[in-house]
Amino acid sequence: MRLILLGPPGAGKGTQAQRLVAKHGIIQLSTGEMLRAAAAAGTPVGLQAKEIMAGGGLVSDEIVIGIISDRLDQPDMKRGFILDGFPRTVPQAAALDELLKRKHIKLDAVVELRVNESALLQRVETRVAEMRARGEEVRIDDTPEV
Repeated sequence: MRLILLGPPGAGKGTQAQRLVAKHGIIQLSTGEMLRAAAAAGTPVGLQAKEIMAGGGLVSDEIVIGIISDRLDQPDMKRGFILDGFPRTVPQAAALDELLKRKHIKLDAVVELRVNESALLQRVETRVAEMRARGEEVRIDDTPEV
């Protein structure tokens, strides 16, 4: 199974992806998590991404596509994957489409999660409060502006 989950931050993409992973034994590919991991590791790409994400911007398509391309080449991708929150723009979708064609990979579905804005803001505020209560670092994209 090869899926894409789309929707704004706080819509539940990660939650739904985790349920699908548990049920079907496929891999969740969260570009946000991959980029946050690179930022936390202090890699050059990660530091670039961190600065861009902190301002609510999008990391360059080439960087993200490169990360995805490398990951799709790993052996654990054979059973399938869920792309969580990518693509976010038409150029990203076109780049992903080209990448998948080159790799001879076909998607089974693209699912868009829609949530009204006030519910999204409430979810993000709750997530931030829970992370702070646990002493965790708050995600830099968990702001009303983003």
